[in-house]
Amino acid sequence: MSSSRLSTAVADGVLVLPNGKITIMRPAADYDISALPRDDVMIAQGFYPDFASWNDAGYRVTGKAEPADIAIVVVPRSKALARSMVAAAATWAKLVIVDGYKTDGVDSLFKECRKRLGDVSSIPKGHGRIFWFEGTDAFTDWAAPPPVQGDHGFFTTAGVFSDGAVDKGSALLAEVLPEKMPSKMADIGAGWGYLAAPVLARAGVASLDMIEAETLSLDCARLNVTDTRVNFHWADATTFKPRNAYDGIVMNPPFHSGRSAEPSIGRAFIAASARMLASHGKLWMVANRHLPYEQALRESFRNVDEVAGNGAFKVFHATRPLRLERS
Repeated sequence: MSSSRLSTAVADGVLVLPNGKITIMRPAADYDISALPRDDVMIAQGFYPDFASWNDAGYRVTGKAEPADIAIVVVPRSKALARSMVAAAATWAKLVIVDGYKTDGVDSLFKECRKRLGDVSSIPKGHGRIFWFEGTDAFTDWAAPPPVQGDHGFFTTAGVFSDGAVDKGSALLAEVLPEKMPSKMADIGAGWGYLAAPVLARAGVASLDMIEAETLSLDCARLNVTDTRVNFHWADATTFKPRNAYDGIVMNPPFHSGRSAEPSIGRAFIAASARMLASHGKLWMVANRHLPYEQALRESFRNVDEVAGNGAFKVFHATRPLRLERS
């Protein structure tokens, strides 16, 4: 197995780490930190599945970055979020290390940093790049503001899905929800909360659990949804176990993991929804037209119908969840 960019830089002596505490910002669960002294490491991760993995591995983990002597910024897909992470790290760390893939924009970030700082040490490797520089106030204008209310009327922030506009798939799902819906509802993969208002507006809804893995999105959802019938859960929707089974679920499941499209995530959401629903429970789900979810739905529900759609999206209504592997 080839060494990671971080391990290579440290092992070759090109990157010399000063003594002190290390905060690693948003590393995926499989990010290689074998070159680092374990006792000095703090993981800052706002995505619950990765947070849980690092916690289970015995590392100290926090939802938000804490100041340290060394900051390692693992570049996310969002350019605005990547910039804000660099800006934050540069204000409190003696040494800032930035590591990421080309497909996530690390080369663009490197060029922008070099333009401001001059010569910046770097190593290109494994379809990506790692570079580093001393702490500085040169990136204060990159700091992301707290969640702001956009033209669509909702609070969003850098790094959340569909931060600039309402997702068209979610909008289609909201349009076709029935006038009356079940009492105990859940929105799994709730994002910043767009579907909450149309669900809560339906007759019969007594409660809504919003289950979301990304803390940035959940922070926005708390601002967007103030109805007392709502409960917020920072959790992995694919493993979440409600106290009591739901009568109904709505969802617009994600289909990307890191850099790649992964329909398996949507299939996991479908299986999870069947486990969370009571035997009389109902599912309303929207998905991109090209994603092959029909078989997964029929494996988890006795009745599956496509109730709406257009050239880009399709909406399914599924009932009578199968009780296989229900716990």
